[in-house]
Amino acid sequence: MGSRGCALLLLGAALPLLGSAAVSPEQSLAWGPGLEAGLALPVRYFYIQAVSATGRNFSRSPPGRTQFKVVIKALSPKETTRIYTPHPLDRNDGTFLMRYRMYGSVRKGLKIEILYGDKHVAQSPYILKGPVYHEYCDCPEEDPEIWQNVFSCPSQEPQITKDFISFPTIDLQRMFKEIPSKFSQTRGAIVHYTILNNRIYRRSLGKYTDFKMFSDEMLLSLARKVHLPNVEFYLNVGDWPVEYRKANDTPGPIPIISWCGSVDSRDIVLPTYDITHSTLETLRGVTNDLLSIQGNTGPFWDNKTEQALFRGRDSREERLHLVKLSKENPELLDAGITGYFFFREKEKELGKVPLMGFFDFFKVENDEEAQKIAKEGQSVARELLQPHRLYCYYYKVLQKYAERQASKPEIRDGMELVPQPDDRDSVCSCHRKKPLREDL
Repeated sequence: MGSRGCALLLLGAALPLLGSAAVSPEQSLAWGPGLEAGLALPVRYFYIQAVSATGRNFSRSPPGRTQFKVVIKALSPKETTRIYTPHPLDRNDGTFLMRYRMYGSVRKGLKIEILYGDKHVAQSPYILKGPVYHEYCDCPEEDPEIWQNVFSCPSQEPQITKDFISFPTIDLQRMFKEIPSKFSQTRGAIVHYTILNNRIYRRSLGKYTDFKMFSDEMLLSLARKVHLPNVEFYLNVGDWPVEYRKANDTPGPIPIISWCGSVDSRDIVLPTYDITHSTLETLRGVTNDLLSIQGNTGPFWDNKTEQALFRGRDSREERLHLVKLSKENPELLDAGITGYFFFREKEKELGKVPLMGFFDFFKVENDEEAQKIAKEGQSVARELLQPHRLYCYYYKVLQKYAERQASKPEIRDGMELVPQPDDRDSVCSCHRKKPLREDL
C-alpha cells in the first residue's frame, strides 16, 4: 500500500473519533428551575449538558464554533414583556448555565427554545404554562407547603437544626426588655422586625443599622413569593456575632438572627447580605453573583500556579503575619495588604499592593489535597448556594422561629412599615388575589 493509501486509512480511522466528539442536540440535556413556571426568582436559570452522539456527557467545552442559543418569548402573541436573555455561560465542564430576567409577568405563559445550531436541544421547545410572574410581582403563595414543593426545598437543613438547639422556646417579652439595653447600645447594629399578615415592620436599635436595606429587600422579595409566618425577631446587621452565652447559663442566650456566626456563639445564621443582594441584582446591578461567576472558572488545574495567594485589607493582625511569611517564603506564598486602616503604621514596613481582579484568584493551585477541597467546595457551593435554595433557607429559619414563639408577635412603638414596591415595574395581575370592585 502506498503512502497515499496509508493516509486515507489513518483518516478513516479518525472519523469515528471526530463523530463521537460532535454534540448531539437531541441527546443533550436541559433542566433546572428556570424551566418551571411557578418558580419565581429575580433571575430564572437552567442548565444544559452537552452530550455526544454516542451518549457520552462532555466534561469540557465542546469543540468547534457552534454554540447553544436560547430564545424566550411570551406564549401568546397578544402579550409582550421585556426579557433579558444573555448568551449561555460556558462552565468549562461540558455544562452551560442559562439565565434570564423578566421585567414583566405573562398570564398565558412562556415559550423557551433551546437550540444548538438550528436544531432543538432535548425536549425543546419548553412551554411554561402561565401565569409566569416576574420578581416584583406581589403574588405570594398562601400555602407554604405548596411553595416549598415548587422550590424543591429540603425537608431539613442541618445548620438550622443546630442553630435552634439552644432555643426550645422563644420568650418575646424577655427579648423586648433585654435586647435594646444589652445589645443596641454597645453594638449599635440591631434591627427589630415584626412580620404580621405578610407585611413587614421594623425599627432600628443603634447607630449602625444602614445595612437594613439589604435585609429589607430580601424579606420583601420572599414575601412576594410565599405568605410568611407571623414572627417578631431581632436581626444583627453587624460583622460579628453578638450572643455568646451557653444554653445552661443563667440567664440563657437570646435568639438573635445574624449574618455571621462562630463555633462559640449562639447567633442564628442567615445567608449574608452580599449573597442575597447579588442574587436580587443578578443581570442588573452587580457583576459578580452566584450565577455569573460560574462562567469564570479560571485555568484548568494543570495550568494553575503552584502557590498560595492572599489579598485583603488590614482588618486582622494575623493578615500582617501572613505578609511577613510571604516575604520570607515568596515561592510558596503571595500575600499582600490592599488597604490600611487599623495598622497604618505597618504600611511602610510591609508595603501595599494593588487590588486584584476577582477571577485572578483562581489562577493559583496547591497540592492534590487542595485540588480535592476546591473541587468538593465548588460542588457543594453550586448545590447549596443556588438562588432558590437561599429563599428556602430564609423561609425555614422564619418557620422554625415562629414555631418556638411563646407569645404572639406585636407591632411595637417606633416600628414603621416596609412597603412593597408600587411603581410600574411591580405591575402585574395576580391570580391569587381577588380583583378590586368599584361600587357604582
